[in-house]
Amino acid sequence: MPPTFGARPPRSDADRKRDHDQRRESAASRGYGRKWQAARLGFLASHPLCRECGEIGRVTPATEVDHIQPHRGDQGLFWDRTNWQPLCKSHHSAKTAREGRRP
Repeated sequence: MPPTFGARPPRSDADRKRDHDQRRESAASRGYGRKWQAARLGFLASHPLCRECGEIGRVTPATEVDHIQPHRGDQGLFWDRTNWQPLCKSHHSAKTAREGRRP
């Protein structure tokens, strides 16, 4: 039987994520190096609970420091601590998905 041309089969979410990650710059080159890790740990030490969970009466440890307004590479916005908020993994993932994963 000859090969069929036309529409490609749908790609899985895992395939799309792998392709995205391969094209993406490293975390360190996007600003998330040692300096960020130290700042992140300090921020989480002083803001240990997820802000979103707190708003609905839930007490959940924060594991992520979120940029309230996506910085899109703007180093001023990246390091502006008033633009940071503590979130749990679940809330951070949901917010990131809503915003799209553009750098």
